Amino acid sequence: MCNNYVFKPPRDNIADLFRGGLIYPEGKPNLPEAMEVRIGDRAPVLLNAPEGAALVMRPWAWKSPQGRPVFNFRSEGRSFEGSRRCLIPAAGFYEFTAPPAGEKRKTKWLFSMNGEETFWIAGLVRGESFTMLTTSPGPDVAPYHDRQIVVLPTAQGPDWLYLSRSQAELLRPLPAGSLSVAQAWP
Repeated sequence: MCNNYVFKPPRDNIADLFRGGLIYPEGKPNLPEAMEVRIGDRAPVLLNAPEGAALVMRPWAWKSPQGRPVFNFRSEGRSFEGSRRCLIPAAGFYEFTAPPAGEKRKTKWLFSMNGEETFWIAGLVRGESFTMLTTSPGPDVAPYHDRQIVVLPTAQGPDWLYLSRSQAELLRPLPAGSLSVAQAWP
């Protein structure tokens, strides 16, 4: 499952998408031009706040009762109506496949959204940490993994944050051709 993704601040004014604009309750973070985010890293997420969408920094993955990091969370068969939903801004995410014959290192694949420089990953916040929601793989991810994160086009972000569309419409894989894939290494 996705345990590494790429953050790049969106070029467009994403504040225009959200009721009340974008607020910074913890102060405006000094965001890097781009960064690879790994489990445990602090990264920007958007939360629903009474004044508008709140951009905050949170660590990726909360601890399970057994102490393992919960970095992905299955979405099927659950209601998130009363949950603290979040949007995770991303420019790409990685999946890994078995190493080529004779190699030890797995092959790393970078997925990005066709036609959009950045997109959202649907997520949840528990305590001070966030996790990514997953669903069955769409046709673009299925050759690489048996699950995928829930990827939302930029315009659908507010629908998840405010739950203004049904979960069934939002928490599903994208149609074929929505994502492009490139080998990152080896």
